[in-house]
Amino acid sequence: MKNNPCIGIILDPWELGTFLPKDLRQQLEQVSTDLHFVEPASLLEDETWASWLEEHQPEILISAWMTPRLPEDVLERVPSLKYVCHLVGAVKGTVPDELIEKGLLVTNWGSSIARTVAECGLMMAIAGLRRVSHWSIELHQRGGWKDRMTVQTGSLFGRKVGLHGFGAIAQELAKLLQPFEVQLMTYSPSVPDSLLEAAGVARADDLETLFSSNDVLIELAALTPKNRGIVTEELLRSIPEGGVFVNIGRGAVVDEEALVRVAAEGRIQVALDVYKEEPLPRDSPLRGMTNVLLLPHLGGPTIDRRRDATALGLKNVRHYLRGEPLESQVTSRVYQRIT
Repeated sequence: MKNNPCIGIILDPWELGTFLPKDLRQQLEQVSTDLHFVEPASLLEDETWASWLEEHQPEILISAWMTPRLPEDVLERVPSLKYVCHLVGAVKGTVPDELIEKGLLVTNWGSSIARTVAECGLMMAIAGLRRVSHWSIELHQRGGWKDRMTVQTGSLFGRKVGLHGFGAIAQELAKLLQPFEVQLMTYSPSVPDSLLEAAGVARADDLETLFSSNDVLIELAALTPKNRGIVTEELLRSIPEGGVFVNIGRGAVVDEEALVRVAAEGRIQVALDVYKEEPLPRDSPLRGMTNVLLLPHLGGPTIDRRRDATALGLKNVRHYLRGEPLESQVTSRVYQRIT
């Protein structure tokens, strides 16, 4: 294992406090004592950022949302730089793809946030069945209360649940759903049968079967060129009446205009954390629909669990220093899929 590498930590105070609490900072100090902390706000000028890098010659950078974009010629100016440990998801604002192609190692939070996103999906599914959006608006804004004629709420126990995609988040969600004794089905053609069998999840042969056969449909498909807009109006209309459509994956996988039309009819409940355009426009017709639960892309990680991303990052730093493979490495191919 390499001894005492120079590590630059480019986090603002808010990021530093949530991603690097005291115990994790102590773990980082055990890896190296040559640590250089700097606030991103002080590096906003391109040459200031480049000068800081040239002066300190870090081997490793620990970055997050507020870290400035690396200069495209940074590897020539800072030949010591070998690895960027990005504590969050999207790296495009920080690392140009050209640097990865030239050999710069990059990792992000990968599947470390899977369980918190899955937790959010579980909450949203239950909230849809319980008509939480409807009753929140009724009680807060209209002085409402239940009566015998109001729409009935539902339970998750014993339901049929469909997962569009079966990546890390869906796999964590399958675990969380076990106590509810649901029947699980997924459409994810590339996933091997052995993985589905181990998780107790049935395979749908096509999206039409997945959407029409389940009371709750949770959208988790990756955003690829093939998947953009793949959830059509026809699929949304095939969800059984009274069902719930939850999207905690990628907004652009869904035809949002079609979703607006279907939601406006009130046949199904909708719960969304992601959208085609973010922030969600103020004039979006989704706003104000009583059968649509909206969250502002809060799926994960929660502030108290950002430490999970850092724990993975520290693990990867140790792997790098030992010359071992990195987890959640962002290759050029992965880079193109990140939104």
